[in-house]
Amino acid sequence: MEIVFATQNKGKFREAKEKFGGIGVKLSQYDGGYPEIQADDLIDVAIYGARYLSRKIDKPFFLEDAGLFIRSLNGFPGVYSAYVFKKIGCRGILKLMEDKKDRYAEFKSVIVYKERRKRVKIFIGICQGEISYEERGTKGFGFDPIFIPYGADKTFGEMDVEEKNKYSHRGKSIDMLIRYLEGSL
Repeated sequence: MEIVFATQNKGKFREAKEKFGGIGVKLSQYDGGYPEIQADDLIDVAIYGARYLSRKIDKPFFLEDAGLFIRSLNGFPGVYSAYVFKKIGCRGILKLMEDKKDRYAEFKSVIVYKERRKRVKIFIGICQGEISYEERGTKGFGFDPIFIPYGADKTFGEMDVEEKNKYSHRGKSIDMLIRYLEGSL
């Protein structure tokens, strides 16, 4: 069976490919992009993208939308994480967090899986942790160098893909998708 992961993010694709390696599914990448609506909920953004892509991709596919939600910043950057990262990066978030004692944050991942003539399936993964006081590590992408998942003493930016997948929001949502597919294969 072949499944397409619709993402332009090579890091996300690498993480997913690592997870799919052992289940006999060929994972390919569609990097043609899709429109992302401005919404307050990751699910709305992901479902809109899946509807658009269902007219472009004939094979079973999934897409993933994720965000970093920081409690002391009222959930910011949330659904706007990719945009905020491009504009202010990790340093900008650390600047916003300078006077914050509450460092709690969580990464959320929403995967929408679609097969032809079937309803979408939604899988949500959450990784709780905290924002570090400085950037640490050069691995990963996005806000990885400033996020320390609970149960670890490293940032995602200090972890290799295999280690990150044990903790990450995306790893959790991909695991749910894989469990679903294993029941369907």
